[in-house]
Amino acid sequence: MTTSAEALPHGELVAAIADAVRAVPEVDDLHGGALGEVATLLPGERIPGLRLRDDAWEVHVTLVWGASVASSAASVRRALAGLAGERPIHVVVEDFARPATS
Repeated sequence: MTTSAEALPHGELVAAIADAVRAVPEVDDLHGGALGEVATLLPGERIPGLRLRDDAWEVHVTLVWGASVASSAASVRRALAGLAGERPIHVVVEDFARPATS
């Protein structure tokens, strides 16, 4: 069941977005930007990698090594579609995780 953003309190919405992004297989984690400037602030907590505005959402991520940027961004948008409603979702790929060493 998907829930619209308007139905959730802000803190729960941020947590739902972060969980949905991290569940995308190509996403290693959220990324706070080069200087940690991309974040959503909650009481007593800072969630890096999310900039949520009324008109659009920005999601900054680190992808797993070898993931396709275009396909991964589309996967993130699909994962958030039920929460975002009509808001555009801008996916910014900040980095790739280092490949696993054997």
